[in-house]
Amino acid sequence: MTESQRRHRAERGLSRRDFVRIGGLSAVGWGSAALAPAVLPGGLAAAAPVGALPMLGGTAHRAVLIWLDGGPSHLETFDLKPQAPAEIRGPFAPIATAVAGTQISQLMPRTATLMDRVAVIRSMTSPLGEHNFGAHYLQTGYKPTPVVEYPSFGSVFAHQSEGAPALPGHVAVPSYRVGGGGFTGHGFLPETARPFSVGGDPAKPDFQVRDLDFYPGLDEGRIDRRKRYLAALDRLDEQLASGPEPATESGFDQAFRLVSSRAAREAFDLSQETGATRDRYGRRSVGQSCLLARRLLERGVPFVTVSNPGWDTHNDAYTRLKEGYTGAKVPVGLIPSLDLALAGLIEDLEQRGLLETTLVIVMGEFGRTPKLNTDGGRDHWPRVFSVALAGGGVAGGQVVGSSDSVGEGPRDRPVTPADLAATIYTLLGIDPGLVMHTPDGRPIQASRDGQVVRELIA
Repeated sequence: MTESQRRHRAERGLSRRDFVRIGGLSAVGWGSAALAPAVLPGGLAAAAPVGALPMLGGTAHRAVLIWLDGGPSHLETFDLKPQAPAEIRGPFAPIATAVAGTQISQLMPRTATLMDRVAVIRSMTSPLGEHNFGAHYLQTGYKPTPVVEYPSFGSVFAHQSEGAPALPGHVAVPSYRVGGGGFTGHGFLPETARPFSVGGDPAKPDFQVRDLDFYPGLDEGRIDRRKRYLAALDRLDEQLASGPEPATESGFDQAFRLVSSRAAREAFDLSQETGATRDRYGRRSVGQSCLLARRLLERGVPFVTVSNPGWDTHNDAYTRLKEGYTGAKVPVGLIPSLDLALAGLIEDLEQRGLLETTLVIVMGEFGRTPKLNTDGGRDHWPRVFSVALAGGGVAGGQVVGSSDSVGEGPRDRPVTPADLAATIYTLLGIDPGLVMHTPDGRPIQASRDGQVVRELIA
């Protein structure tokens, strides 16, 4: 392609984006931003679309990540230290679970009955104690660099999966603001791999998905005519180019399918669930988000990220983790709400025959300090923390690794975020050694430094 042809293509791309914006689809998650080239730190343009990725026949056909944004305390959830001094062990006691010898927090009684389905890694370790950096490392297996943002395993998996015809490949509920909002998720993959943020809180009575309906004055017929016009512009672009470019679906195509599909809109409609089912998950945001995730997964969405904020508990940990601030008669803090959501999801998936093929991941960017601070909270602590997994080929009913007597560092079997990413990719049927390429042609493996945690795989 000549330089003049490149300039023409760029100019044509700008007019296309203007057209889409005028057409009223730009506010959808795949609007004008989806048609614009992604720019990486350092000024690199987005990579050309990656083709279908090789699969290894993993057990998991779909996955949900419950992301505890802010960094959950391992000492109050999955790795209590009842024999440690009071300033270390904290205010909550451990309880027995369905697995003999394994205890978790007293605030997680429902999850305790299901621990034979769950595997807990108690020896996760990372050097990164900052929210954005920690989130990037945990969700990609790569430490962040100033040159390239790596794609999360959610977006990699969604990018190579066929998924449902009218639904996004990676959905974020309520939104994809992990690690404080600096991490896009799709990295150098095309914009079509970016997580689609639902935008609203599923726990609220007036919940509705952002921009899922047509704009006033637009209907399917008018948008279809504009879609055909864009296709004509594409054909003109191809005639000007010196050679064919890799075919890829545009963000406009995806947005068009989403707003014009009744089945897609119904997938997000929680009013179709019974009151008993909604109660089972808990009426808090994390519970209703997990219920929405189940609806999306069973309708063909490959990957859902449920973002549950508030876990950065530097102060008032007792109130925030147990009671909440609502004045409710029963605890509605972060941990009881997670307990209902996680147990409800596991039970529901199992009863629907989906648990064996659905990977459930529960984690945040790091843990919390072994010693309580003077504000009654715990600070950032990446040196050791816990991650829980269930379903999707995970060998449940076990604890992998351990922390020392005060939860300060790994005592044995340290597991890095790179190891976790390699394990998740393997469960999802993706070769951890899969090679993708950055825009400047550098080969990047899905997981370069990680070793699969074999004992986690059934």
